[in-house]
Amino acid sequence: MVFIGNLKTLLPCAVRNLIRSNKLSIRNTSGMAEGFKQANVIILHKSLADDFEIFCQANDGPLPLLYRSKPGEWKCTYLSNDSDIRTDCPQYRKYEHGECTGILTSLEEYSRQLKDMVTFYLGCSFTFEKALQESAVPIRNVEQKCNVSMYKTTVPCYGTERFHCNLIVTMRPIPQDKLEVVVQTTHRMKKSHGAPVHIGNPGLLGIKNLSSPDYGDAVQAHPGDVPVFWACGVTGIEAVCNCKSSLAFTHSPGCMFITDLKDNDAVPDQELPKVYCISWNPLYYSITATAAVQKIRCLEETIGVDPGNRGVKHLYSQGELLKACLSMSHAQSVLITTGFPTHFKYDPPEENDGPPGAIAMAAMLKALGKNVVIVTDQRALNLNKKIIKEAVEQGVMETPVPVISYHSHSADSALQFLCEHGNTKKPRYDHLIAIERAGMAADGNYYNARKINIKHLVDPIDELFLAARNIPGITTSGIGDGGNELGMGKVKEAVKKYISNGDVIACIVEADFTVTAGVSNWGGYAVACALYILNTCEVHDRYLRKAVGFPRLSKKACWASALPSVAKEEKLLHILQQNEVRSGRTASLEMEVDGLPFYNVHSLMIERLLKATLM
Repeated sequence: MVFIGNLKTLLPCAVRNLIRSNKLSIRNTSGMAEGFKQANVIILHKSLADDFEIFCQANDGPLPLLYRSKPGEWKCTYLSNDSDIRTDCPQYRKYEHGECTGILTSLEEYSRQLKDMVTFYLGCSFTFEKALQESAVPIRNVEQKCNVSMYKTTVPCYGTERFHCNLIVTMRPIPQDKLEVVVQTTHRMKKSHGAPVHIGNPGLLGIKNLSSPDYGDAVQAHPGDVPVFWACGVTGIEAVCNCKSSLAFTHSPGCMFITDLKDNDAVPDQELPKVYCISWNPLYYSITATAAVQKIRCLEETIGVDPGNRGVKHLYSQGELLKACLSMSHAQSVLITTGFPTHFKYDPPEENDGPPGAIAMAAMLKALGKNVVIVTDQRALNLNKKIIKEAVEQGVMETPVPVISYHSHSADSALQFLCEHGNTKKPRYDHLIAIERAGMAADGNYYNARKINIKHLVDPIDELFLAARNIPGITTSGIGDGGNELGMGKVKEAVKKYISNGDVIACIVEADFTVTAGVSNWGGYAVACALYILNTCEVHDRYLRKAVGFPRLSKKACWASALPSVAKEEKLLHILQQNEVRSGRTASLEMEVDGLPFYNVHSLMIERLLKATLM
């Protein structure tokens, strides 16, 4: 018997010879011939080969094609000098009409049939395990001398005429403080499945129980480990099963073909991914490229100026815009709320900071395919519907957004509003956003900046944000410029210390992410720009689609058309003027927001944000 410890340092040709001679008593090839690429193997009749190649190209995360053989080609000189695909995998599976009908150690007895069959060699995640170990990352399946865990997901692959299936993933428990090095190391190894497609709660992939893998062995996590999932070549086996061809062969999961190729791919530093936790309940991380992070930080710094010297700069926290937008990018359905009735002596009492930012975010979210709803006060419902209608008519938005109100009748009103039939497992929204929305102070009242109680004009939409804390899968963001806005509770101590009247007006209701801007509308513009940056980032796009299907960059022009612009915001401010919605600080109906002129202040801010986004 040859022990696994000796196999780590052997050259691939030596390992293949041992496998061919049936001298190994092993269950998988993990850890063998370290530093060399391993391959999944799919063998199909030649009539299916073209369609399967298209399937691989359309789903190159789980199925990175290393080589496609000619019919009857048993040797593969491109991948190895002395190989024979009939004998060089430790174990094979035979499939007839979609059913596994045999576990084999050799395919030599099927040599006649193999003359009309094509072999596909597909990259394997075992390849990157050595690179991870060299970066001081523990590989639990190697430590525990077992096969990696593999799971069926509910994520559909891009189907072709004959091939379709859901994604299969491998899972490795990774220490939390090693997540970024793991992502950056595997990202460059694109022919070995590349970066992870999911980090965190397995339920988001439709995996119910990590202790019961569909293939491979259950791997025990250590305290502090986070489940990290990679696209897996066993996806090809699932596709073969669904195809139901009369005869097909594959490797047995974990029993790979070992090539002579070293994996030394490299990518520019600007493409290296960064990792961020965007949800604790359920635990979920997202990734994006370093270049995208730098752009979004530039946006955050741009909006973080304090034009009125009100102390807003003390409420700023770096990285909140990025994490908020990463969370929104993963959301399917977003609820936005705005409305600050600071002008209680006027009808309507609303100010014009808030609605433009809300509409800018809604336009981009809808362009990205999200379901978007705006919730506001009942007394302002018709006003906001009219503003949305006119915004669509004048080309500020492509399509309308539903505008609804929230009524608090009982203790579970918020739960019933946010979830179908009050079931926390069926939330209607993934993300709640408040922008320049009056927020509840410590005494239960709502105050404008001048410390005037306006509670009689404000519906308790805060209840939705409070209820969301206890609903898994809903995250929240608050955007404000003074600390009395909904969601700014995270910075309430700074508000009390640095903002005029802060000890009274500070909102106590926290959002998961708090975006501070010199003017709240600027925060909304920045969110729209950041969402565009993220979704045009190849690293983030791949993570969003779980490395299946094609990149969505063909939609880039559509998304760009949804960005805020000086012309759009000028039109919107005119719409607000016509509806007698006034400037926040001055109550003026001139072309200004928060007492700052639109031209040469707000218009320049929009231009700066667009320049940072599109450069």
